[in-house]
Amino acid sequence: MMEKQSGFTLIELAIVLVIIGLLLGGVLKGQELINSAKVKNMAGELKNVQLYLNSYQDKFRAIPGDDKSVVAHVGTSTVTPVAGDGGGSLGGAWSATTGEAFQFWQHVRLAGLVGGTTDTTSTSYIPTNSEGGTEGIQSNPQDTITGLTGSYAICSAGITGKLAKQMDILLDDGDTTKGAVMVAENVTGLAAATPVASNVAGFDSTKYVLCFAF
Repeated sequence: MMEKQSGFTLIELAIVLVIIGLLLGGVLKGQELINSAKVKNMAGELKNVQLYLNSYQDKFRAIPGDDKSVVAHVGTSTVTPVAGDGGGSLGGAWSATTGEAFQFWQHVRLAGLVGGTTDTTSTSYIPTNSEGGTEGIQSNPQDTITGLTGSYAICSAGITGKLAKQMDILLDDGDTTKGAVMVAENVTGLAAATPVASNVAGFDSTKYVLCFAF
């Protein structure tokens, strides 16, 4: 006599497929929530830098990093800050490791506007975003990405195109080639880089520099 073989019924298979679908849906939704949180966090970081600049100007009538009277303004209890030339703008590029744009972080931290080390030789001196990319601010936005205009540009590196596109939607017009938020590769801040459109091949997975002008 042949033994009767047992297997899954159609109902059981349907139940398994439904469970798998729910699990996949939960994973995708979870990833979507994580990405949304990252976007809001990084967008908030950019707006905060603008707030540090405005708060310092309101308090001391000087631009952090460019402040020639920074010692009188913030003291020397922690470290003796490097003064700027008082020229009315931030000299240097957002990504530089010397100059007024670099000193910006020391001045706002000594003023108590944000936490972080004031030791310019520390590896943690230059702030990073949640993706691990460096952040910075400079005058002359037109030197960061072609078409970017304003008084200052805050740039954040190492951001995937997918997240950059969402940040542009949140902060600007959703077009990464124009407006107050633009995206490009290899943005040095010394010579304007070409903006990248969000519909190019491989955009979502490639890492870029996003700059926000104001």
